[in-house]
Amino acid sequence: MADNYLEKRYAEINSGGGRTAYSNPSIDTLLARNRSVRGYRKDNVVKIQQLERIIAVNTKVASARNRQALRFRPVTQGPEADAILKSVVMGAGLPELHLPLPGTEPEAFILVASSAEEDQNLFIDLGISLQSMLLKAVSMGLNGLIIRAFNREGIEKALEIPKDMRLLCVLAIGKSGEKVDTVPVDSGMSLAYYRDAEGTHHVPKVKAEDLLF
Repeated sequence: MADNYLEKRYAEINSGGGRTAYSNPSIDTLLARNRSVRGYRKDNVVKIQQLERIIAVNTKVASARNRQALRFRPVTQGPEADAILKSVVMGAGLPELHLPLPGTEPEAFILVASSAEEDQNLFIDLGISLQSMLLKAVSMGLNGLIIRAFNREGIEKALEIPKDMRLLCVLAIGKSGEKVDTVPVDSGMSLAYYRDAEGTHHVPKVKAEDLLF
């Protein structure tokens, strides 16, 4: 399959169905599309090859002292994905909704682990890696969710993670099945995300002018 084929097809489909000249979306466009998604469409199956392409961005990103200490494991539909889903929390800020809603669960994941010491540099690398992988996913017409609330021992045992590796994060990947937007707010206002009566997920973001000091 030609490189960037899926990205090109995504652009064609979302242009109204007709073929169109493909242009790379700007970083601002990718960032705007890159929302944390907790509900996914079941009519779109994420392939292992797509997860591998997302993971491959880590060969191009920065790494503190160039240690490149992160390692990745793609997981798609099946017993391993089921075990991960049972071990993660996806909507701690809205516990009354018990997210994900039935029928919208993710079925593809990327596990991020490392055998290196958990220091500041490792977690800087983790942040760079996760954001880069999500931007790649968005460029492919997918979305994701960074999950740090999970049963580490349960996942490591179920998936037989090597003893010298420690699971750092779970990245859910899939086709978004919900509407998520950002709401500009002044500094000092509540930053808790919320959902309206129609189910739209709203995420407060501090205005650019209020980020300066």
